Amino acid sequence: MTMEADPDRRADAVEDLSADLADNDCAPPDHRRSLRKRGDRLSKLLEKIASDDSRDRISVSDLMRALDARAMGALLLVFALPNILPTPPGTSGILGLPLLYLASQLMLDRVPWLPRFIADRTMERQGFAGLVSRAAPWLARAERLLRPRLTYLVWPIMQRGIGALCLVLALALALPIPFGNVLPALAICMLALGLLERDGLWVLLGSVLGVVSLVIVVSVVYGILKTAIFLALNAFG
Repeated sequence: MTMEADPDRRADAVEDLSADLADNDCAPPDHRRSLRKRGDRLSKLLEKIASDDSRDRISVSDLMRALDARAMGALLLVFALPNILPTPPGTSGILGLPLLYLASQLMLDRVPWLPRFIADRTMERQGFAGLVSRAAPWLARAERLLRPRLTYLVWPIMQRGIGALCLVLALALALPIPFGNVLPALAICMLALGLLERDGLWVLLGSVLGVVSLVIVVSVVYGILKTAIFLALNAFG
C-alpha cells in the first residue's frame, strides 16, 4: 500500500531545510555572503563590542572578526555610519578608507578583505562606545522596518551594481566639502541595511538618495571650481 506524505509536513521540511542551508556552509557562496547570522541584530552586536572592557582600543580587524567577514552589508554600515554622526577626532579617517576597499570588493564579488595598514588601525573603546550609544537607537528602529522584499534587487549580479555605486559614494566622501559627506554616507548606510536584511526597497531608496547626493556634490564642486577660475582670471587679468 502506498502512503502519501502530509503536504503540511512536506512544506515544513522544505522550510527547515532552507533555513539550515542559509545558516551553515551548505548554502551557496553568494547567498551566504549576503546574509548575517540569524538572531544577531547588528545594533545588539555593536553594543556588545562596545561594552567589552577587556580591551582599551578596538581595531578595524576586531570589527571585521566580530561582524563576520561574510557580512558585507554590516561592514559597509559600520564604516559609513560615523560620517553622519558626531564622532571623536580622527574617527572618520580610521573608518573612511575601508569603504573604498569594501565597495570595490562588493563590485568585484570578492570576499571582504582589508590590507594590514588599515586593519591594524585602532580607536579608543570609549570613543567607539559613545558612537554606538548614539547610533544604536536609530539602527534598532531601522531594523524593525527592514524585512526581505524585492529580493531580486539584492541578487549577486545586482550587488555588483550596488558595490559600484557605493564606491563612487565613498569617493565623494573623501572630498573636503563642508557637510558634503552626510548624504553620500546616509545612502551607503541605506544600501548596506538593504543588503544586510535582503530588503530591496531600502536598496532602491538608498540608490535614489545616492544619485541625488552625487548630483549635489558634483554641483557644489562645479560651483567651487567655477568661482575659483573666475577669481583667478580677475586677479591676473
